[in-house]
Amino acid sequence: MSSWDNLLEGKVAVVTGASRGLGRADALALAEAGADVVITDILMESDEESSSKAKEYGAIAQVMQSTKVIYSEKTSEEIRDMGRRSVAMKMDVTDVDEVNDVFKKIYEDFGRIDILVNNAGTVDHVSKIEKQNDDLWERDLKVNLTGSYNCTKAVWPYMKEQEYGRIINMASIVGVNGGFGQASYSATKGGLLSFSKSMALEGAKHGINVNAIVPGIIGTEAFKMGNKKMNDRMIERTAFKQPGEPDDIANAITFLVSDKAKYITGVGLNVTGGIDLFTF
Repeated sequence: MSSWDNLLEGKVAVVTGASRGLGRADALALAEAGADVVITDILMESDEESSSKAKEYGAIAQVMQSTKVIYSEKTSEEIRDMGRRSVAMKMDVTDVDEVNDVFKKIYEDFGRIDILVNNAGTVDHVSKIEKQNDDLWERDLKVNLTGSYNCTKAVWPYMKEQEYGRIINMASIVGVNGGFGQASYSATKGGLLSFSKSMALEGAKHGINVNAIVPGIIGTEAFKMGNKKMNDRMIERTAFKQPGEPDDIANAITFLVSDKAKYITGVGLNVTGGIDLFTF
């Protein structure tokens, strides 16, 4: 049996939306397991355009930008301090040309791309259907669902050529159970589950495994910004009566992209603390 040490040694990973929260935790965990990791995000600490870019993507992005909760370049530096290769690259997952250019650059510079974590997403559109904002509905589709499609399509030829690849799509328990006032978010996350299954079928003969992670209530910066009363209600619904930590998601991803999980594809892995169970 192989060791768990250096589980991803020699692999090259790309994580989208990795400036903070789950994406940042995912990137650090993959590096700790031995992978070289490319950080991508629309927000970069040194980018003077980050303020205007944040406005395009809603309230949470604006707050994170204004309060300096952006760690794209810092995360990349931390990974290099581990002895891994890493770079932070600005990328808008809704811009097809930019996505293709970034993945081409990564492949040229790193020589291969083994792992893609489609983490970039929006989560701030909360309103009952009669008051859902049409523009935000379209934004959520473009970022959460089409963004993952764009990145998967861009990386696919490289993984096919290698006859090896691991893709993780970040879904949500809301994509399984629905969410009151979250029509756009739940629709996109549910779509990612079906997308993952279809890509798993297409990828199998090329050595490409595609899975989804289904997080529950996770104590990210964005979650902590939420209404405390509502947060407490959601936590109370979990079997563990507490939120998960970003590392809980990152550890599950590290397993799924490793060869320990080589016979797992097309699944949506619940990491929910039992919020999907009948709890009382």
